[in-house]
Amino acid sequence: MNIIEHVGKYTTLVYQALQPAEKKKVYYQQIIYEMYELGIKSIPFVAFVSIFVGAILTLQTSANIKNPLIPKYLVGFATRESIMVEFSPTIISLLLAGKIGSNIASGIGTMRVTEQIDALEIMGVNSAGYLIYPKIVALMLINPFIISLSIIIGVGGGWLAALMTGSTTYVQFIEGIQWDFNMMKYIYAMVKTILFAFLLQQFQLITDIIRLEVH
Repeated sequence: MNIIEHVGKYTTLVYQALQPAEKKKVYYQQIIYEMYELGIKSIPFVAFVSIFVGAILTLQTSANIKNPLIPKYLVGFATRESIMVEFSPTIISLLLAGKIGSNIASGIGTMRVTEQIDALEIMGVNSAGYLIYPKIVALMLINPFIISLSIIIGVGGGWLAALMTGSTTYVQFIEGIQWDFNMMKYIYAMVKTILFAFLLQQFQLITDIIRLEVH
């Protein structure tokens, strides 16, 4: 498939997916279902990765702060900033894109083989919109919650690592977490998370649909 043909099909599917729903109630139900399937079910995976990311960040930061003149609470501060601004919104979002993308691809493939997509067309349902729109909206709604949870778990993992290794005390680490907190950085992280959910999953979904020729 050449680039022009691919871009043309991509643009057509985006247009079809954004058309008004014939039955809004069905879309609302599907959005709730996708939030559970794609989001809530990913929490154990996110928690597992986040706790180790937080622990490693804390250990690496404390290993590089050997100067006695540098306050130990900066370990907690650096861990919080790294996880909140970059690691959770970026790394976890990319990992989720891979995990969720594979689930979506297998789901669409199953629907194609079992002729569920043909059934949607026969019932007069916009199949592109039904397959794409609820998933993207669901991910844009649930991803900020998942990434916020990832930030909390990551910082918690860093706190456990700090206590277990003795690199800093409980009080110093908590002080570092609270020190110079900027709400705008958290908002920036959430905006980035929503954009990742929209762009990455939209591209993944439409690529799968084009590949399987379900439109």
